[in-house]
Amino acid sequence: MPEVIIHDDESFERALKRFKKKCEKAGILSDLRKHRHFEKPSEKRKRKTNAAARKTRRGPRVARV
Repeated sequence: MPEVIIHDDESFERALKRFKKKCEKAGILSDLRKHRHFEKPSEKRKRKTNAAARKTRRGPRVARV
C-alpha cells in the first residue's frame, strides 16, 4: 500500500501528485479495473493473445547507450 508523508513546506496538490504516481507504479488502478467484473477464461486468453500480437507488431525495443 503506497503512502506519502507530507512535508511541512509541501503543498497538498504536490503530495497528491506523488501519491497518484506511486499508485500508478504499484499497478493499483490497473488491478482494480481488471477485477471490476468477472472475465471468462476464454476472454482472458483472447486479451493476452491480442496484447502479445500488439507487442510483436510494435517491433523490438533497442536499448541506446
